[in-house]
Amino acid sequence: AFAALRFDGSVVCWGDPECGGDAGDVQAQLKHVKSLQASDKAFAAILTDGSVVTWGHEDMGGDSTDVKDQLKEVQEIFSTGFAFAALRRDATVVTWGDPFHGGDSSEVQGQLRNVRTICGTN
Repeated sequence: AFAALRFDGSVVCWGDPECGGDAGDVQAQLKHVKSLQASDKAFAAILTDGSVVTWGHEDMGGDSTDVKDQLKEVQEIFSTGFAFAALRRDATVVTWGDPFHGGDSSEVQGQLRNVRTICGTN
């Protein structure tokens, strides 16, 4: 699937709906989008207020409900094939998606402070 960020801050999606090609329930929230990131089957959008909207395959990062309250002041989002990591303004990291592919950072959460950048593998 594809997601296109337009100059007016809106997003247009197409392709396989199960992979994020249909933003469906979150389409109305996709206003004032600053940037987009994709996993293999999901998308994450950072809004200009630093909040995050996700859609696509729930198990591959399309469902960020469990960390929604932490997804504030997000500066950048990184991805693996099945998970996302958000770098916040305070240099901390929030992760979601498939636990085996990086969506669960609980074992190292205490070390995810003063983070400059992140990179991931598929």
